[in-house]
Amino acid sequence: MKDDKHFFLREAWTYNPDGPRFLRADADTGFETKTLHTGFHPLDSKADFSSFTPPMVQSVTFPYDTFEQIPCPVYGRTQTPTNRVLEQRLAAIEGGEACLTAGSGSQALFNLIFTIARPGDNIVTSLNIFGEGYKQATDIFPKRCNINFKFVENPADPASWDAQIDDKTKLVWIETPSNPTLFITDLKAVTDVAHAKKVPVCVDNTTCTAALQRPMDFGVDIVILSISKFISGNGSILGGAVVGPEELIEDIRWNTTEFVGSIMQPTEAWMTLQYIETLGMRMEKHSSNAQRVAEFLESHANVTHVNYSGLKSHPQHKLACDQMKAHGGLMSFVVKNGMDGAATVMNHLKLVVHAVTFGTSRTICMHPPTITHEHMTKQERESVGIDDGLIRLSVGIETPEDIIADLEQALNLL
Repeated sequence: MKDDKHFFLREAWTYNPDGPRFLRADADTGFETKTLHTGFHPLDSKADFSSFTPPMVQSVTFPYDTFEQIPCPVYGRTQTPTNRVLEQRLAAIEGGEACLTAGSGSQALFNLIFTIARPGDNIVTSLNIFGEGYKQATDIFPKRCNINFKFVENPADPASWDAQIDDKTKLVWIETPSNPTLFITDLKAVTDVAHAKKVPVCVDNTTCTAALQRPMDFGVDIVILSISKFISGNGSILGGAVVGPEELIEDIRWNTTEFVGSIMQPTEAWMTLQYIETLGMRMEKHSSNAQRVAEFLESHANVTHVNYSGLKSHPQHKLACDQMKAHGGLMSFVVKNGMDGAATVMNHLKLVVHAVTFGTSRTICMHPPTITHEHMTKQERESVGIDDGLIRLSVGIETPEDIIADLEQALNLL
C-alpha cells in the first residue's frame, strides 16, 4: 500500500505537454512565475473546481469509490489537496524535490530531527539559531530523546564545524542570516565539510526566503521554513515547512507527521497560496526599506551597533552579497544604556509595533534577551552578540521616511 501512495505522489510531480498545464516543481521558469503557477492551473480542475485560484479543500478525510481504490491521501494528517499545491510551490521556489508543511516552523524542525535522528545520535549546529530551536537543542531532544546537539565554537570557520562532526552526527543545521544578530554562515564551505563526512546539511531559510537566497544552489540538502514570517507576510498565518529529498520528505510524512498529527491546516495553506504570489515584490521592498533604515541607525549617536548584512560594516557583508540577492527586512541594533535604553526606545515608538514575530508588512520590534532568547545563558547571549540593549527590528513595507522618523524621535529620548 505504501508503494502505491508514493507512486501517487510521484505522479503529482510528473509533467508532459499532453498532461497537466500547471508547472512541475523543477520547471525552468523564474521565481515569480513559480510562485504563481506551480502545482495548479485554473483549467486543469475546472470540472471539479471552477475557480481561478487554488481551491481550499476543508476536509479531514477523502472518500473513495470502491474497496480496492483507496485514495492518497486518505486522511488530512498526511496531506490535503490544498496543502499539496502549497508544498509543490514551496519545493519549486527552493529548488527541492519535495516539501511537507507543518503546524509551525518549530514543528517543522521537530519533525525533521525526530525522523532523521535516533537515541545516541547528535546534531551539529551553532548558537546562531532561533530561540525555540535552541530550546529543542538544549532541553527537549537531549533530555527526552537522548539526541544531543553539538555547538560549534566559531561558526565563521568551517574547520570549527568539521571538528564537531563525528560518526554519530546525523545532520548539520544552519540558520543564515541568523535571528536576531544576522550572522551569515558560508553555505558552500560548511556544506563541503559536512558532505566530506557524508552528513546532510539543513538550512533555516526563514529570514531570506527563496526570493533572496536559495541554499540548495550551494549544495544544501534540506531547507526548513517558518511560513508565519515573510512567506505569508502579515502575521495571520501559523505554519512551517521542510523541503528536501523526496525519500526523506515522505518518511517524515508517513512515519512522523501522520502520527504526531501537528499539521498546517488547509485554511492556512490556502491563505499562504494567496500571499506567496507577491513574495518576490515584497522582499524587494522589505530589503530596500531595511537598507535605508540600517544606514540611518548606523549614523545615530545613540545607536552603538547595527546588525544588517547590507551594511559594508557588517563582518560578512561580502559573503552575504555572494549568497543573497538582497539583504532582507530583518535587522537588529544596540542602543545606549542597555536594557533601560531598549525599554525607553521601544516604549516611545508610535508607528512601530512591539510584537513577538517578524516578517510582517508592518514594521515591528521586540527585545530578544527577555523574550525569544531568554532560555540562553547571559554568557551564551553575549557570545553571539545578543546584548541587553539589543532591539530586533523587522522592517515593513511602509514609506521608509515614516519608519525612520518614528525611530529617530524615540532614539532622541536617550
